Amino acid sequence: MVAVGWAFLKAPDAPDEEFSMPGIESQQAFDLIEQRFPGATADGATARVVFVAPDRQKVTASAHKAAIEQSVAELAGGSQVADATDPFTAKAVSRDGSTAYVTVAYKVKADEVTDASRKAVEQAADQARDAGLTVEAGGDALDSGGGPGGVAEAVGISVAAVVLLLTFGSLAGAGLPLLTAILGVGVSFASIMALADALGLSTNTGTLAMMLGLAVGIDYALFVVSRYREERARGRAPDEAAGLAVGTAGSAVVFAGLTVVIALAGLSVVGIPVLAKMGLAAAAAIMVAVVIALTMVPALLGFWPNAVLSRAVRKGTRRGARRSARKESTYDTEQSSQASESSQGSGNGQEAATGKDGWGVRWARFVLRRPVAVLLVGVVGLGALAIPATGLQLGMPGDEAKPTSSTERRAYDDLAKAFGPGFNGPLTIVVDAKGAADPKAAVKTITDRIGATAGVVEASRAQFNDAGDTAVFSATPSTSPTDAKTKDLVKTIRGERPALESQTGATFEVTGLTAVNIDMAAKVQAALIPYLALIVGLAVLLLLVVFRSLLVPIKAAAGFLLSVLASLGAVVTVFQHGHGAGLLGVEQTGPIMSLMPIFLVGIVFGLAMDYEVFLVTRMREAYVHGEKPAQAIVSGFRHSARVVVAAALIMIAVFAGFVGENDSMIKMIGFGLASAVLFDAFVVRMAIVPAVLALLGHRAWWLPRWLDRILPRVDVEGEALNRRQEDTPAAVPADTAEARV
Repeated sequence: MVAVGWAFLKAPDAPDEEFSMPGIESQQAFDLIEQRFPGATADGATARVVFVAPDRQKVTASAHKAAIEQSVAELAGGSQVADATDPFTAKAVSRDGSTAYVTVAYKVKADEVTDASRKAVEQAADQARDAGLTVEAGGDALDSGGGPGGVAEAVGISVAAVVLLLTFGSLAGAGLPLLTAILGVGVSFASIMALADALGLSTNTGTLAMMLGLAVGIDYALFVVSRYREERARGRAPDEAAGLAVGTAGSAVVFAGLTVVIALAGLSVVGIPVLAKMGLAAAAAIMVAVVIALTMVPALLGFWPNAVLSRAVRKGTRRGARRSARKESTYDTEQSSQASESSQGSGNGQEAATGKDGWGVRWARFVLRRPVAVLLVGVVGLGALAIPATGLQLGMPGDEAKPTSSTERRAYDDLAKAFGPGFNGPLTIVVDAKGAADPKAAVKTITDRIGATAGVVEASRAQFNDAGDTAVFSATPSTSPTDAKTKDLVKTIRGERPALESQTGATFEVTGLTAVNIDMAAKVQAALIPYLALIVGLAVLLLLVVFRSLLVPIKAAAGFLLSVLASLGAVVTVFQHGHGAGLLGVEQTGPIMSLMPIFLVGIVFGLAMDYEVFLVTRMREAYVHGEKPAQAIVSGFRHSARVVVAAALIMIAVFAGFVGENDSMIKMIGFGLASAVLFDAFVVRMAIVPAVLALLGHRAWWLPRWLDRILPRVDVEGEALNRRQEDTPAAVPADTAEARV
């Protein structure tokens, strides 16, 4: 931490985020503009101030006009302002005269706009309001960053602390996973920022890495500490218990981490550089969390071997310790007896000698009694939730998705009402007339044809570059940027290209924010299936090695698909169809954010495989040690159910904290991830998985002999460790004469 922290402090600042998406037409058109119009795509911030006259009045009235001109003059005088044109000279007044707007261009980027410049916009707006006008403002210059601001993370950590305290019954036991997770996140974030300038990583790249690093860091430490406490309860010495915990739970952590890394690194196949960088950075954070769980956690256990134990265990008398040892010994004897008497079909012998089973054991036995019913309810329920996902529409919600209490949303609505819904999302047409005999005539023909296309309100006058071989003009749709008809219009305009190219000798491309969002949604949707196939295929191979079973990995992948489709269906139901949107404070429904499905699939897949590995590994361990299939399921739940549930509750708390934010996209991400973890942990892993394993019986652990011979052997269950413990002679008491000699 000290080393990477020093490197972070000495490294140059992270570069600004440069969003690009190679291979789509709108990006190619944007690149052409940069090439043919040098300096025209300046990345300075902009703000748009909208003035609306009172009912049945016009902004052109002398008093209103004077107030607007005074406000514009105030805006133009800002130290960071490059230009603010009078709306009356720029023809930025609606046809009915009720609305006017001014676009303020800044010399600096959005993140460099000072609070003083933002306050100047508010003061200019207040002056016009004093004259009786309604004034609203939008644009990236007014965005001060916002975001969760640490609230969501604070909520998640607080809930995690409570869950860990209830799980372990020890402040130290609850604090150790939090401490190591925060340390891992610090190492990851400092490393990312130290390499930001060299690798072109922005500060936003670390956001996903921090969120996932915190969540899995807590989970991985939780599993290792839980196994350590279990081994201590068996009477193991502290160093021996730590070794067994890392040799068993630690091995599961390694393979669980590998599945998450596969899912996140697989984001590179989507073809979006920003997404690839975020995925690889998050994958690196997962690897740090794994290393922390294998090194820092047992090191801290070595310093304070008894601190993570519950108070009752720490302060128990020698008689209580001997009683616990006798109970554990009785339990082990019963387990061995059950294994030897398997031919008699004893079904109740797996009960612990303590006579008191936890809720995990009772639930496992309930599923074993009714596996078909549990399986049908789980599959049908998730299938029903997944149905709305078939109508998924992707897009990039803008100011229209913000709450009506925000000035950005009101400015958007005022412009749409006065100038038409398509005014907020004009299309930019770039005409390459290098091959035309008469470039000006070719551009005019293309402009007139596109302007006459159904669904286009108007086409602006074309602007030529200095060479006179390239022109740019805008086309205003009659529908809003997120309307499906706008997507069809873009397709129609592009469909006219071959005929116009043969007629004029010039070609054109469509770009602009609306076209970029449409193209990005199409690219992400096309990449979703290959991405799913890649990560699911690699994970199945990995789980094949871990579980040495053909059916268990396939079952794990099928369960993940069920949970992720159900969560996508829930997102579509709330944010696209609007059912229950009011409960979450969503005031405007529309398309789902384009990157949402990819994020959801990648993140949830990794977390789902975590729960699969930790739960089923204990079942596999019991089965390998001689227990019958049904008995092994109960043993797996006895040891892992409480820990898996605690881990899932922590995840849900972290993600659900984002639902309370004002930004609709943040709400969407938080809701989608929280619902996905809920479905996967509690429906798939805790219900469908044991039901399927109960129905399969011994067949669940079947592996063809030829495949068994070629697969590498990975002892995740700790079979070799247990054999070594059994073969090791009992230690000589330290207070005997022989030991002293």
